[in-house]
Amino acid sequence: MGLFWDLLQQSQISEQSERAQTLEGRVALLEAQVRGLTKLLRTVIERLEEHLQVDLDNDGQVR
Repeated sequence: MGLFWDLLQQSQISEQSERAQTLEGRVALLEAQVRGLTKLLRTVIERLEEHLQVDLDNDGQVR
């Protein structure tokens, strides 16, 4: 019975490890997407400010 219990525990540990690696990969991808979207949004705001000559982000500057 002890052997089966050890195998079951090892299997569960392996499954958790695979999930963690998959989750870490997904989180890294999401973080990269957020950085890209943030950069894009910043660019859009700067271009709109230039075009409209209005301080859209309230940073005290019109770019």
